[in-house]
Amino acid sequence: LQSTMGQSTAVYLIRADRYFDREYLYGSADADYADNAERFVFFSRAALELLRREPAEILHCHDWQTALAVVGFKVQPQRYPELAGAKTVFTIHNLGFQGIFPAEQWPLLDLDRAFFTPEFLEFYGRINLLKGALVWADKITTVSPSYAEEILTPEQGFGLEGVLRQRAGDVVGILNGVDYNRWSPWTDPYIAHHFGPNSLAVKEECTRDLRRIFGLPDRHATPLLAMISRLTAQKGFDLIETVFDRLMERDLQMVVLGSGEARYEEFLRTGVSLHPDRFAARIGFDEPLAHQIEAGADIFLMPSRYEPCGLNQMFSLKYGTIPIVRAVGGLKDTVQPYDGNAGAGTGFVFQTYEAQALLDAVDHSLKIFQDKKAWNELRARAMAMDFSWQRSAKQYAGLFRRLVGGVPT
Repeated sequence: LQSTMGQSTAVYLIRADRYFDREYLYGSADADYADNAERFVFFSRAALELLRREPAEILHCHDWQTALAVVGFKVQPQRYPELAGAKTVFTIHNLGFQGIFPAEQWPLLDLDRAFFTPEFLEFYGRINLLKGALVWADKITTVSPSYAEEILTPEQGFGLEGVLRQRAGDVVGILNGVDYNRWSPWTDPYIAHHFGPNSLAVKEECTRDLRRIFGLPDRHATPLLAMISRLTAQKGFDLIETVFDRLMERDLQMVVLGSGEARYEEFLRTGVSLHPDRFAARIGFDEPLAHQIEAGADIFLMPSRYEPCGLNQMFSLKYGTIPIVRAVGGLKDTVQPYDGNAGAGTGFVFQTYEAQALLDAVDHSLKIFQDKKAWNELRARAMAMDFSWQRSAKQYAGLFRRLVGGVPT
């Protein structure tokens, strides 16, 4: 299949129902699909075969699911002569997912056994597809500048920090962008009331709608906190669980939308049963509801253990929903700490991954929320932030041009 996006970008879809006509992309919340190695070896090889018919100057691959395309292209050039001279860029969206498989599945890769060594694809006796791409890609990008630095450390390198440090000169952090055609309080088709920084009173109507959707009592003066997230420890739900009882002692309400680990889903259900007038949750994902949450919430929580980029904090800023984030990865790069004395900042930022640090940040936000003048000024600064794809696209285009032209990057 071929279609066009805009005027010049051809999009090819690879169809293989045996591998991809399934309920989930990679597996259920309980387990990955047992044949994931075979599925994504097929996908990577199919993409390379397609490129033999439509050669390109840049092969840009994302995450472990396409890592074998980088490896196969680099170590088997005789198999892809039409791509001679092409360069490879590999983007890490989340180093925590590496495509690790038993050594017994090596024949699926159709590579010489000589590459199953610690220098290449072997990782503690297993196959690590992402590692192979890190070894062979011409350039490695991540989805924020701070994350590009963090993955070089043992704390966030997930065992690959040594490989990445060897390639440090080729690692570049480029912040993800936001599609403001889809995420804008001025035009959002999923919300009933549109608003901007000069019509923040209308946002209160969205807040009222959100309380009604979740079945919470309408308490106009009470701040409404929100989370939209995978329910995992990476996203900070262990911190939320630790401080939850104390949060419920504050004058606030809170809504959560997400799915993930069973223990956190059960935690949410229990929270709803204990605090039905303060806390509400929906298990799963619902895009219209996600937009309604961004528009209606006063405060958005992202207390991540690590966060390669994050998008919801950028959505929240545009909707005047003030983010509380940990200073990590893309959260650090996009949310400026509130400074009331200087009249600066776009959100509330805490440093250490500790429950008390999160609670202190929440308390700070609740205090400022009571000062309507300061809060509306904070919202106006947040809504003025621009994280559109235009800037990020220019950075990628510059990287590609330098790479193809042989200019040091």
